[in-house]
Amino acid sequence: MSGRPKVNEYMTREVQTVSPTDTVADVARRIKESEGHNGFPVSEGRKVEGFVTASDLLLVDDDAPIFTVMTEDIIVAHPNMDVIDAARVILRSGIQKLPVVDDADNLVGIISNTDVVRSQIERATPEKVGKLMRTLEQIHEVSVHEENRTVRLSALTPTQGRVYADELEGRQYELERGLAEPLVVIDNGGELLLADGHHRVMAASQLGIEEMEASVIVLDEAVDLGMQKTAEKEGLFSIDDIEILDYGRHPLVETTRRLQR
Repeated sequence: MSGRPKVNEYMTREVQTVSPTDTVADVARRIKESEGHNGFPVSEGRKVEGFVTASDLLLVDDDAPIFTVMTEDIIVAHPNMDVIDAARVILRSGIQKLPVVDDADNLVGIISNTDVVRSQIERATPEKVGKLMRTLEQIHEVSVHEENRTVRLSALTPTQGRVYADELEGRQYELERGLAEPLVVIDNGGELLLADGHHRVMAASQLGIEEMEASVIVLDEAVDLGMQKTAEKEGLFSIDDIEILDYGRHPLVETTRRLQR
């Protein structure tokens, strides 16, 4: 059995659809009022008849029924399809969403390019967490285990004193679209040390987000961690102590300027 993520793990199961007999005006209104929808599957019952996008509605009479403007020859995905294969279809076809149908051609979900990105981000985290867990076990000779938790940002102790303003914009984009990977946090005797995700945390704080999902590495007994001592020496006790540097002070920019001289 393949260890690759499947479409049914990341697809949206509650799919908004329109009827073939809905009018262009009806669907245009739904697209305008929806969040992030630029089109809908067209279905009669559970059977997919086609797909309609905002561009299909341009220069068409408001009273025209959707079945006269929808695309009938549509591309669909199967629930057991590898996400990476769905990604290839999305990339090559130029469409943003694939209806997902079962063996009986019934609509069971929809997968978007956003879902594909999320599947790849989430699969990167276990490798990162596993490497840190092994390092902690080897250096400190302590047993550890992992827990998935929702953590309050105000309870985190940072281990990095600076973040860069330009990177915060990208992290905010990810957060607003549900693409940000979980934080990596170390629970050392109840103190929550932020090991990875400082830009994400600061971006979330700027957006007014108070809690985030985290992969928490729990040390079965408290130990003296070097990163914890360094944070204390640098006066890092909460995320409010993290300094945000503007783009012009990014070390890579300085290096580029030197090369241009």
